[in-house]
Amino acid sequence: MFITYTAFFSIFGLVFGSFYNVVGLRVPKNESIAFPPSHCTKCDRQLTPLDLVPVFSYLFLRGRCRSCGEKIHWVYPLMEAITAALFAISFWQLGFQPELIIALIFVSLLVIITVSDIAYMLIPDKVLLPVGIVLLALRLFIPLDPWWDALLGAAVGFGILLLIAIVSKGGMGGGDIKLFFVIGLVLGTSGTLLTLFFASLIGAIAGIVQLRILNKDRKTPVPFGPSIALGAVITYFWGDALLNWYMNFWG
Repeated sequence: MFITYTAFFSIFGLVFGSFYNVVGLRVPKNESIAFPPSHCTKCDRQLTPLDLVPVFSYLFLRGRCRSCGEKIHWVYPLMEAITAALFAISFWQLGFQPELIIALIFVSLLVIITVSDIAYMLIPDKVLLPVGIVLLALRLFIPLDPWWDALLGAAVGFGILLLIAIVSKGGMGGGDIKLFFVIGLVLGTSGTLLTLFFASLIGAIAGIVQLRILNKDRKTPVPFGPSIALGAVITYFWGDALLNWYMNFWG
């Protein structure tokens, strides 16, 4: 039965992932997430239900619009699949306990900001702030141990990123700073610091790949949001295990 529930959460993740693509792409442009309905950005044809089956429609259509043949961006199926995996992992790790609510909201936020940061190099306040308020309220009823660690983690995450932005004279975006405040609420102090470590490592690797493999110019900006999101996911689900392994390895 546990595996069956995990499969259901994966299916829910596929559906929500499709919606999160819309949110991540439309909200930064101040567009409605409901109107107009999903359509091809080139020929403007309204998509049918057969065109909107998460991941599978992309594979069936071979990544192209049914009418005009325009390529469908790879971000759509990728983020749908990632959301499905994150929903399944959330249930697999936590089961039916209160923390599952926070997990699902948290990974949903990370998916949305990843989409928007890849598309526009922007983490929208219209998504970040409302979700942050919800997570803050939930942490009052589903606290960390100790309860104040969420507030300390938020302050530490915000403060460190703000300091980096000041020292680097704008090298860190305001959205990244506020995102680390929210991460602190969810992960606490040690989790926030570990997320920063992983995000920096992943971001450095992404920068090297862009320079050495993709032959991009050194001045080409690299969105940091996806690196933060991946670092936060690793920390949230496996951070304690990784820290224990590290301490035992060197102990």
